Amino acid sequence: MSPTRDDIFELLRAVIDPELGSDIVTLGMAPDVVVSPPDSTGGVDVTVWVKLTIGGCPLRGQIKKDIETRIALHPDVRNVRIEWGEMTSDERSEVMSKARWSARENAADTEVPQSTRILAIASGKGGVGKSSVTVNLATALASQGLTVGVLDADIWGFSVPRLLGISDRLEAVPVEGSDKPKIVPNVLKVGSGQLKVVSTGFLVDEDTALMWRGLMLTKAVEQFLRDVAWGEMDYLLIDMPPGTGDVQMGLARMLPRTDLIIVTTPALAAQKVAARAADMAKRSFLRVAGVIENMSSFTCDHGESYPLFGVGGGQALADEIGVPLLGQIPLEPSVGAGGDAGVPVASNPDGGPAAVVFHAIAQRIIDEIAPPVNMAGCSARMLAAVAAAFDKV
Repeated sequence: MSPTRDDIFELLRAVIDPELGSDIVTLGMAPDVVVSPPDSTGGVDVTVWVKLTIGGCPLRGQIKKDIETRIALHPDVRNVRIEWGEMTSDERSEVMSKARWSARENAADTEVPQSTRILAIASGKGGVGKSSVTVNLATALASQGLTVGVLDADIWGFSVPRLLGISDRLEAVPVEGSDKPKIVPNVLKVGSGQLKVVSTGFLVDEDTALMWRGLMLTKAVEQFLRDVAWGEMDYLLIDMPPGTGDVQMGLARMLPRTDLIIVTTPALAAQKVAARAADMAKRSFLRVAGVIENMSSFTCDHGESYPLFGVGGGQALADEIGVPLLGQIPLEPSVGAGGDAGVPVASNPDGGPAAVVFHAIAQRIIDEIAPPVNMAGCSARMLAAVAAAFDKV
């Protein structure tokens, strides 16, 4: 069914101005939308009018990309065009008033900052190395000097603590501005960056079976999002449980700006199951940012490669759902050995072929797929500082 104007506005509510902390519809930054009459196949063109606080705002590129990707989630949208404008002085004042009111009256549903890029590492089935990909990708990102959160949302099958070599229990401490204590993530330094890690594995013994039903799993993830003092982060990587169940639906509801990266192996069976995760994202209006093929091939000491799990599954899945193949991670003993020792192979950028691929994927994420938010110099921040100064007078 072709989208209406209301449908498009609803999709735009997932586009957050990371500096003002609210969506562009609520802030009045998207004053109008035009949807063309549907063609013979039901496809439509969408035009969105967007007003920025100032024409040269450095967040324009990010807002543009977020608008295009969110609207393109509707299957009947053919093209998206953005008409840019600049706010008047009165409009800027009104936007700042809305932002201050929203921050005061509508407390955030989660403790994850609006400026944090959220990447959910997902798979259709278990056994494809999703958790290993999560911790190695997080390590590669942090090695660039970034602060990266890692949320182990695989409540039943938690493995992040062992993969990162962390065993400290989580503790709750008083936090300024909160009427109750907050959980403090475990912190692991990685070069000039750091990881902030939360898992149920820090609350129970490693060999304890958690026999929880779906609702309890969802509530646990909600608590990790609402009651953890995450602080400032460039990225939050969420190690999702396999499949398309309660946790996935709860995440889509609480963090609608989440992007998915789907992990598969080259095998046809894994590819077909992983396609269900992409379908879940589509139905939940979440963007699939790309596909990672894990265990792509094994290269022996004399240099010959063997595709032990088949060939081409990652590229076939990426082509099927229309997203890029971010990388193919070779089947390498050092990856498993690093996980067992609690030292991810990506800790050393030159630690072998798999480490090189992890760092290449991380660089592509930073440069292209989901760049970290850079708010330096944006006019809205200066306006907020001026408004705050006047508030104190």
